[in-house]
Amino acid sequence: MANKLDAPALESWLWEAACQIRGPLDAPKFKDYILPFIFLKRLSDVFDDEVEHLAHDFGDRKIAATLVDQDHKLVRFYMPKAARWPHIATITTGLGQALTDAVRAVARENPKLSGVIDITDFNATAAGQRIVDDSRLAALVQVLNNPNYRLGLEDVEPDILGRAYEYLLRKFAEGQGQSAGEFYTPLEVGIVMARILEPQPGMTVCDPCCGSGGLLIKCHLRLLETKGEKHNGRLKLPPAIAPLQLYGQEINSVTFAMARMNAFIHDMEADIALGDTMHRPAFTEGDGRLRHFALVTANPMWNQKFGAATYENDTYERFGRGVPPSSSADWGWVQHMTAILSDSGRMAVVLDTGAVSRGSGNTGSNKERDIRKKFVEEDRIEAVLLLPENLFYNTTAPGIVMVLNCRKRHPGEILLINASKLFAKGRPKNYLEEAHLEQIAQVYQDWQAKESLATVITKAEAARNDYNLSPSRYVSTGVESEVLPLDEAVVLLAEAEEERAEADRQLDEILKKLGFIGWRSG
Repeated sequence: MANKLDAPALESWLWEAACQIRGPLDAPKFKDYILPFIFLKRLSDVFDDEVEHLAHDFGDRKIAATLVDQDHKLVRFYMPKAARWPHIATITTGLGQALTDAVRAVARENPKLSGVIDITDFNATAAGQRIVDDSRLAALVQVLNNPNYRLGLEDVEPDILGRAYEYLLRKFAEGQGQSAGEFYTPLEVGIVMARILEPQPGMTVCDPCCGSGGLLIKCHLRLLETKGEKHNGRLKLPPAIAPLQLYGQEINSVTFAMARMNAFIHDMEADIALGDTMHRPAFTEGDGRLRHFALVTANPMWNQKFGAATYENDTYERFGRGVPPSSSADWGWVQHMTAILSDSGRMAVVLDTGAVSRGSGNTGSNKERDIRKKFVEEDRIEAVLLLPENLFYNTTAPGIVMVLNCRKRHPGEILLINASKLFAKGRPKNYLEEAHLEQIAQVYQDWQAKESLATVITKAEAARNDYNLSPSRYVSTGVESEVLPLDEAVVLLAEAEEERAEADRQLDEILKKLGFIGWRSG
């Protein structure tokens, strides 16, 4: 029987796999070969589970397999025999060509996977030589053929592809592009966001920076959990229950492919677009206006840097509440997500902790504080959840989940939850247990103060605290506050430098008008 593939086991398994192709490939290229193998094995194991479930209905696995070969509609997707993992694991000659043929056959049988599963040529050459020869490919296959690990739906977490990619980036490709933490959200954080949003049948849900699709999957699984029924051994929505209509946009082509793969495997009705949301949002109406959604769930890259032109030249009128500093696009993302919410829409977004506190207490103007003030005054912010530290994969910083609601259940109030101490110690990362998830979701649903965990403040109280919405300011856990994290200090410094430069520019303009041209040169 296969073991549950937890994070440490997965990382050990991927490391062993990478060691098989060291030498022919530069480390950043390992993912280009390993991920398609993970794709293929994941598809094969899920398909195998489907056939096994059908065997219970038909009384015999051979009969079930024969019927599936005759009628592909019996399963959510069909794997040609040449692409099934047990067959791949027995190939001894011409493996590179056989693998390339296999992934292309999968794409032919399942057109939604065209351009996703078949992007790697395992037989590729450079300067007349195979990039990775058959012997190394065979060694890689055998490592991934470990009988202790399966990649079926019940064997691994839903976004196993995102988790694998995160590890490969962190281990081998840091400095080559975006950090993995920019798209991968820890499992438990996605679950608590889905429990807060509680998606209902037929709702439209959008993640404008969806990465590998993990947050959309969590919403889909939450609806299955609350409305689904067992069918052939797995949860399915009854015919009378409309599935979620899921939408995602992702700028990175590799993670975009994984989001499409995840949607396919989970049988989700998802429209995943490749592109730059901030500059070219994909989901618009016929008249060019932004499409609106009932729910938005997202974890944008924290403190992303966009120039002022991104906001000032926007043709969708998204940034009317203010231009964020170039040092952090957090409130740029929040304004985009607010612009795509329906009149009764709700959203849960993961941000750096500084997004709810930076600028508060400063004398004079501060771009982030001033935008935050407008959101409070408009009564859009419903809750802020402070997460424990060391959950995320590219930082030890805790992060927050901010919940916005266009039709708040409790107008004029904001729920602040300090969950910084609700975690189990892990190596290398901390994690939330089911009891922690339930406690957070229950506090949100009950909307009540709880000692050392949550409080409810009014808009007036937020104003008295200069629009600082950090839960740790209002909810004491009995532990002294820690030193400001380095990455947040760097953002604050960059913001201060930007404000100083703007002040100098304005001063120069005034002095020029007064005739003091070139006053600095002396």
